Amino acid sequence: MTDKPAEPRKKRSAMDVVRSLRQPKVALMLALGFASGLPFLLTQNTLGYWLRDEGTSLKVIGFISWVGMAYVLKPFWAPIVDRVDVPLLGRLGRRRGWMLLSQVVVAAGLLGMALVGPGGGLTAIGAFAVMVAFASATQDIVIDAWRIEAADGADEMGLLSSAAQLGYRVAILVADAAIIAGASHFGWPASYVAMAVLMGIGVAASLFAFEPTRADEVMQGKAPLWTPRGFFDAVVGPFVDFFRTHKALGLLMLATIAAYRLPDFLMGPMYNPFYHDLGLTKDTVAVVRAATGLPGAFAGIAISGIFALRFGLFPTLIVGSVLQGLGTAAFALLTISPDISLFTAVMALDNFAQAFAGVALVAYMSSLTGLGYTATQYALLSSTYAFLGKFLKGFSGAVVEGLAQTHGLMGAYTVAWVGTGLTAIPPILLVLLLARLSRPARTAAPA
Repeated sequence: MTDKPAEPRKKRSAMDVVRSLRQPKVALMLALGFASGLPFLLTQNTLGYWLRDEGTSLKVIGFISWVGMAYVLKPFWAPIVDRVDVPLLGRLGRRRGWMLLSQVVVAAGLLGMALVGPGGGLTAIGAFAVMVAFASATQDIVIDAWRIEAADGADEMGLLSSAAQLGYRVAILVADAAIIAGASHFGWPASYVAMAVLMGIGVAASLFAFEPTRADEVMQGKAPLWTPRGFFDAVVGPFVDFFRTHKALGLLMLATIAAYRLPDFLMGPMYNPFYHDLGLTKDTVAVVRAATGLPGAFAGIAISGIFALRFGLFPTLIVGSVLQGLGTAAFALLTISPDISLFTAVMALDNFAQAFAGVALVAYMSSLTGLGYTATQYALLSSTYAFLGKFLKGFSGAVVEGLAQTHGLMGAYTVAWVGTGLTAIPPILLVLLLARLSRPARTAAPA
């Protein structure tokens, strides 16, 4: 008796994709993606603009960006998010309860930042920024788990990943352009209060979301977290499962993920101080970002998704890395001429490149997780891609100020932007190696 041959995968038409956008879970994913992206820059790049306005040095701005290391530490408490219900809010379900708690804490932290401001001392505003960053990282853990567990099949996983990236990019635009325009006219504190209010979008999505049940069967067989067996399974199990599945290739996967977003991260704290030092007004920066941010994100997300379906994840990762390198290095052109049209072109390329690469990496990392360890494994992968870049970017201000002693401030920025763009080369080589080593495993797999 022979096995029945697998039915060929049905191709989805453009209209099928458009109709799928009307699904309630996709709309929820857009809102949750927005809530996930909103706090990210408010404790880092946008905060750097505020600090630069107050005369803070580039070195200090670079070091205070280490607040973002909270996103790297996610695996340490992700097992709790995976296994423990939130007191009181647990009646909403484990995923929804954690979502709501983290969103409320983010909003409270943003209000705190608005109230104390840099005038209250770097320690005070830094403490509230840390509070926001840890709550935001917790929100990311649970939203990523919800996205993976709510998806029905690979196609819907891709759709929800794209929706999350789109919502995330819209939030980045708000936290990186709208807030700057608001700060120009109403001041930084009022703008941060407005961001706290916008976290209500995520709160509403958490209340309307359904609690995913796809992982329930796997989770029911696991011991409680507070037992020795349960603790071991929650903390060590995700790592054991990951390397049991991917074996030695898992190390190469982690190295590739760790290096992939270096072009985007390394000069992250310097973007807004760079615009300040170029003499660009807040209104100019806000208008250009608004004009290029959303179209660039739409194009990058859509083309990356189509490219991945047509050519596969590895070619998409390579193209994304090339685009990131070019987009980052292009900022060096502004040191020659901060012309508005050139600024617009550079911003458009950068937005497109980041969106394209972001979708490619999220789709790849999502494909590596296993049910029962969703939150913890994805937290491990996402913290892996963030760790190296977020650690090194803390030195970006010191590097620019050091180079400025011999090259002048604009010359220092030029060297830094080009050098950062060249960091796209190692991940390209790693992806090529990963693709080559993965091919025999796929070829040897039974049909």
